[in-house]
Amino acid sequence: MEFQLRDYRVKPGEMNEWIDEWRTKIYPLRLKLGFKVIGAWTKIEEDRFVWVLSFDGPDGSFAEAEKAYFNSPERKSMNPDPVRHLASTSQTMLRGIL
Repeated sequence: MEFQLRDYRVKPGEMNEWIDEWRTKIYPLRLKLGFKVIGAWTKIEEDRFVWVLSFDGPDGSFAEAEKAYFNSPERKSMNPDPVRHLASTSQTMLRGIL
């Protein structure tokens, strides 16, 4: 199983809006497309949002699932795009050992 750690810096003052759009748009679509969200956390004083997701589908790798997510009509139609709340992002692929 592959995991991805996503670390976002949210624009100052936009955390509540980001969380609302993440919960109502991004999270449900990820689940619909076969991802599992392990957890999501905030560090408010740093405007930081961190989450971990995984993919263990029969039809390919995490990279293929990620491509399908971004190419999906649902993701392309998110308007306004929730990422407008983000100042920066980083992603790190991880492999589970337990």
